[in-house]
Amino acid sequence: MLNITQRLSAEPDVEVSFTLALTAEERTRSRYRFETPSGEALYLRLPRGTVLRDRDLLQSETCDVVVRIAAKPEPVLTVTAKQPLDLLRAAYHLGNRHVPIEIALTYLRLSPDPVLQAMLEHLGVEVREEIAPFQPEPGAYGH
Repeated sequence: MLNITQRLSAEPDVEVSFTLALTAEERTRSRYRFETPSGEALYLRLPRGTVLRDRDLLQSETCDVVVRIAAKPEPVLTVTAKQPLDLLRAAYHLGNRHVPIEIALTYLRLSPDPVLQAMLEHLGVEVREEIAPFQPEPGAYGH
């Protein structure tokens, strides 16, 4: 079993052994068993509370394997609006519900939820179901 125990600083010249595509929820697991693309067992043993981001680099405890994390495309709701104020209003209402969201200049993205989708549509914003990488904000106390 391959044990991954450390996060590396961004090093553009480091040789990556393989890429591990994980969903947003999977990237919040600091202790978990995954499989490599070749089917080998991989065990994450990172400090509790670690949240991985797209393009993060991790290293094995033996320092001979480097893994790049990729945000795996997954089902999401993408919210857009004709007016920026409408998008801000939607973000406010989602924040009141403590929903993990990805915030960009022109869209919001969240995990599918029919109740939230109906609320957003009632607010007058456009909501599309998509398959896309999802990178929610880490939160006010995230690193």
